[in-house]
Amino acid sequence: IFLWLKLSTQTQNTAMSAQTPVFQEMRRGRKLCDAVLSVAGVQFPVHKIVLCGCSSYFKALFTHWSSPDCEAFEIPHLSAHVMEILLDYVYTGVLSVTNENFQELFITADRFNLSGFTQNAISAWWFSNTYYYPELGSQVFDYILKHFEEVIARCEEDFLQLSIEDLGKIIGEDRLNVREESTVFEAVLSWIIHDRRERERHLTELLSKVRALVHDIKSMNCKLVRQNRDCRALIRTAMKLMTNVRIPSCNASLFPEPLARPRLPRAILVAIGGWSGRDMVNRIESFDNRADCWMSVANDDETPRAYHGTVFLNGSLYLIGGCDDLAELRTVHRYDLAKRTWQEVGPMRSKRCYVSVALLDGLIYAMGGSDGLRRLETAERYTPDLNQWTMVAPMNEMRSDASSTAHNGKVFIVGGFTGLSRLNNVEAYSPETNTWRPMPSMMTARSNFGIQVLEERLYVVGGYDGSTTINSVESLDFNTGVWSQAQHMGIPRSGLSCSLVFDLPNMADYAATSTYFLNKRKNLVSTAPLL
Repeated sequence: IFLWLKLSTQTQNTAMSAQTPVFQEMRRGRKLCDAVLSVAGVQFPVHKIVLCGCSSYFKALFTHWSSPDCEAFEIPHLSAHVMEILLDYVYTGVLSVTNENFQELFITADRFNLSGFTQNAISAWWFSNTYYYPELGSQVFDYILKHFEEVIARCEEDFLQLSIEDLGKIIGEDRLNVREESTVFEAVLSWIIHDRRERERHLTELLSKVRALVHDIKSMNCKLVRQNRDCRALIRTAMKLMTNVRIPSCNASLFPEPLARPRLPRAILVAIGGWSGRDMVNRIESFDNRADCWMSVANDDETPRAYHGTVFLNGSLYLIGGCDDLAELRTVHRYDLAKRTWQEVGPMRSKRCYVSVALLDGLIYAMGGSDGLRRLETAERYTPDLNQWTMVAPMNEMRSDASSTAHNGKVFIVGGFTGLSRLNNVEAYSPETNTWRPMPSMMTARSNFGIQVLEERLYVVGGYDGSTTINSVESLDFNTGVWSQAQHMGIPRSGLSCSLVFDLPNMADYAATSTYFLNKRKNLVSTAPLL
């Protein structure tokens, strides 16, 4: 059974504002096609202008990541069946979803940044509940929680038609992903006002699911809330809880109370190892900025280390290379966050202190660093299933203290130190061709800085420019290939790294999220979202 979802042709940012049978007919007949997408051995003739109109990924692929006359494009890590469904969606605005293909469709749509795709989420959830497809419903529900802000913005009409039960289920979830709790509060008010006569009686029930962090800011200024006796009592309770939560000792016993309990984020900040004063440490801590407290994480690994790399994969944190009190390391330790246990896994081929690491398609890349004698241009890759490291093509430049990340099927390494000078150059590694390609250089040479990709931009944060620690931030627009200055940080800092951690088991034990992380320990390695 298929679910057919038709997008409104009057909505801005849909797949194509001029969707007509002509475009699809031309694609099917291979007429005027100027590109061919190769997916899992299947060839898909397409029109570049059509795909550029609905996807920033394809716009960048056709205009910046390839020459103008390039016609053949390999799209890895995707099934041909899903590619065909998405192309039908792009050309017609109609999407066919099944219980079997939903997850891959939505993940791929995220990857390609397909316009208007989120508009289908609530309709798909309604369908799965009405016709009893529990597995599909669970997947759609998880998607709505993750993309809540985008869903309510693009599916406003469907959102306002939600039942009280469905709305309560969504906003009552600890996993609801919102940057500000005020978004939930305002969504509740919009839903009530849409049919105030019938829905105002549900106001207290819904507000009891909005976390206390917003009540004292927003609720007291809302006439609809002030006029409701039960809501006023709820506000007083929320403000009392807020006062207790703000106590520096962080009274965790309050968290069972839903009003006081922070949302459980999909990304957390974890600080691991580094220097504290004159000593290396092995301590692990997580920070929850909503509760404004640090929490220690149990750690039975007695080996201190610094200048190491860290990635999160399949529920575990990997600590890669670095050095201890005696020497540079090639060892790799894996920390299972669910079991809270350490295990030493396969060692790297080379010792790598000041190493750069990245995660791409379930494989860990370790690049550059120092073996104690020289800076390295070599790179290697770890396959968890085989517990084995293999060498890949060397970089064009030897470097340590660089930062790296992965995006759109490539590994990027930025800046660093040659042993003599700081670097501003950038290289991108393609696993498909096993080659490194130069990319546009940064505006400022730097080492020991943070890096993260956000909304088709590569951000570099702080670092050391060879003479001083800096607070400057700049970003590379993947669509234009141009670096530009971003808002500087409040203080200079270096020796930090950034990565994303998703779907953490036992989240309540590690709940942590932060927009800014002030690094208080020299050469600390952290995993943190850059929001």
